[in-house]
Amino acid sequence: MPDNHLAYFGADVVDQLDLSAIECVYEGEDRGQPPYHPRMMTKILVYGYCVWVFSSRRIYKRMLEDVAFRVLAGNQPDFRTIADFRELHLVALEELFRQVLRITLETGTMKLGRVALDGSKAEANASMHKAMSYGRLREEVWKSLS
Repeated sequence: MPDNHLAYFGADVVDQLDLSAIECVYEGEDRGQPPYHPRMMTKILVYGYCVWVFSSRRIYKRMLEDVAFRVLAGNQPDFRTIADFRELHLVALEELFRQVLRITLETGTMKLGRVALDGSKAEANASMHKAMSYGRLREEVWKSLS
């Protein structure tokens, strides 16, 4: 893989995060096999979300077929392990994803912009007073990250 691959960038970002809320769960664990390292599991989830792979089964499938996922996963946890990790640490992961967003915005590797999922039209019940310009949206995002 090239040195500037997204998987390496994601791994570097996760290495900068404070994972103490997740790691403390495993400190005194002596039962059964040792768990997969929480930092590695987080790297898999972050990279999966970056490439629009959200399902633990699809992440597992990509770990079997995709070099970038294999580089991050090493020993390849199964889909149930990935799903259980995400469920157990959902609250902590929410804060970690805020940290990732903050880091990527600060480094300029990501920009806020428009996202279009498909061409479907849906009824909306939105007030004209709630509509935001790009500048106001950007201010609101930065406020929520602070």
